[in-house]
Amino acid sequence: MSYLEFVVQFPFVSAMTQFALLGTLGEALACCAGERRLYWPFPLAASAKKALIWIVLALLIKLAFIGFPGFVGNLLDYFAVASPGTLGFALLLSVAINLQFGPLLVILHRWLDNLAAGINDWQHLDKSLLSLLWFWIPAHTLTFMLPKPYQIGLAALWSLALGLLLGLNRKAAPDSVRTGTNPSHQPY
Repeated sequence: MSYLEFVVQFPFVSAMTQFALLGTLGEALACCAGERRLYWPFPLAASAKKALIWIVLALLIKLAFIGFPGFVGNLLDYFAVASPGTLGFALLLSVAINLQFGPLLVILHRWLDNLAAGINDWQHLDKSLLSLLWFWIPAHTLTFMLPKPYQIGLAALWSLALGLLLGLNRKAAPDSVRTGTNPSHQPY
């Protein structure tokens, strides 16, 4: 079965699989980049929890990717601004999804990380929310220019890229990141 067949036949399973693998890998790469060494930073249990969190997020992201084009399309039809398949539509869809759904997803991701680690850490949430503007809006504009079967895969790759980018821009991570007990150091 090809990638395209898998994504088309099993849209939710493929979204969960891609985000579980690439989102978790992105978090690991963030730690590696922050410490400037290659290793697996999470114990097995923390890795499983991170993958499970990405699975939950993937379901919500997939639903948003299904619903928001209709929302934006109806608004654009009403105002006769842009049409689907154009750069303008992709940009407006990205702005809508990241400014309406994005903050909910960022906060939910942090809450799930806190829950999994048994902590209550909301530090640096502002930086996570700002990534919606400087990273996710441009990234998803490109994502929404692609045919639908490729959009979730690219979104999962963007999660990995953001993790790596954030890791390269921070100092060596403390031990709590390696053990998965401090989500304030995780990429969102």
